[in-house]
Amino acid sequence: MAPGKRSFIVGCGCTAFIKPRATRTTEDMGLEAATKALLDAGITYDEVETAFVGYCYGDSTSGQRALYNLGMTGIPITNVNNNCSTGSTALYQASNAVKGGLVECALALGFERMKPGSLGTNFPDRPSPTLLFNERVVDAEKKADAINHGPGAPRMFGTAGSEYLRKYGGGVEHLAKIASKNHRHSVNNPYSQFRDGWSVEEVLKAPKITNELTKFMCSPTSDGGACAIIASEDFVHKHGLENQAIEIVAQSLGTDYPSTFETTSAMDVVGYDMAKRCADDVFSKAGFRPGEGRDQVGVVELHDCFAANELITYAALGLCKEEDACRMVDAGDNTYGGKYVINPSGGLEAKGHPLGATGIGMHFYIAMQLREWAGPMQAGHLFDTADSRGKYGLVHNLGLGGAVVISLLRRPEFYKPGGRDGRDRLGYNHAHEYRPITMHDVDKVKAKKYSPYVLQHAKL
Repeated sequence: MAPGKRSFIVGCGCTAFIKPRATRTTEDMGLEAATKALLDAGITYDEVETAFVGYCYGDSTSGQRALYNLGMTGIPITNVNNNCSTGSTALYQASNAVKGGLVECALALGFERMKPGSLGTNFPDRPSPTLLFNERVVDAEKKADAINHGPGAPRMFGTAGSEYLRKYGGGVEHLAKIASKNHRHSVNNPYSQFRDGWSVEEVLKAPKITNELTKFMCSPTSDGGACAIIASEDFVHKHGLENQAIEIVAQSLGTDYPSTFETTSAMDVVGYDMAKRCADDVFSKAGFRPGEGRDQVGVVELHDCFAANELITYAALGLCKEEDACRMVDAGDNTYGGKYVINPSGGLEAKGHPLGATGIGMHFYIAMQLREWAGPMQAGHLFDTADSRGKYGLVHNLGLGGAVVISLLRRPEFYKPGGRDGRDRLGYNHAHEYRPITMHDVDKVKAKKYSPYVLQHAKL
């Protein structure tokens, strides 16, 4: 591909994902994540030509409020809301701006300030856009004579998981194994909301939320932010970022097909068919023949909003045959020492799920894996290959209502480790160590055109 038609993650940053207790504002979480991403990339906000900011629970222009802390340079700032896939949708738009040659450097930011408890609507005076999805899952339960209970989202995904288990065998212990695996992974992630490392037995004994799901099989509501800087190949070389640039080899954003409502399959209602088609599209864009390429993936961050969704997503992404997800769990092919390391961060179930930040956070973790910076979270088999670029990293971010974003990431052929990088610029390895930012950090990356009045209101 011609220079300027490829896109690369050259910087990224995260806040800790924390319990939603209204202790941080979205603009301050956004400032922290963006400052870290700019420091990682070794650039200032002056270099950013456009920005896309994702959040679900916030007023209009929250993106501007967050980024104005770093500068008021007049660039286009677009606010994005695509349910749980909001963060990756913002990143998708930033990447497309670079791939299309519109800009050389774009910023994707996501953040969320949530309320404790199950997700609800902020607009009770009108029907929810996901109402038909909920109704169709109830129809699927009646057809299977398996009426479920619980809050809307866990009920929908729990019913989808039950459908898979009835169809192909397995039981709730497989869901517990997935949840325990993710909680075990999160022990090594300082950004995680939970670092308890629950055992399978402890997961099964936790309070029941639906017929299938216990509390520890469900992602918690969270506050947090994440940011990624996306740049062209020319930008990478101009700024000497060959030692940390990770290519977005292929990416796709897909929405629902008629199968979502016409098959009376709860799996399709929660995005199985949508994700499958999107994954096939991504691997096709990367140059693979139908069904091929998955064996070249080594590490995955996928949307385990509930353990049931991780189970059905293995097959949707083509990581195993449709009927083999439980066998994959039993074989340990979803963790260290297996075929894939899936959710080395701990996944949504353990690290938390601040909707607008989640997808960008997933890209943060995969980029750090491909840089080999991930420390105790590192998937050791990624570079046990004849190709110096190593294996691919895969991201899957799903939003009901619906949208799914899938990204295939890899080191570029010009990758050359060594020399000064983001760890030097931050002063520590932010891939597996969490520290807050200081105003001195902000001063290093803020634009020449900024408002002291705005910045004096920042709370770090």
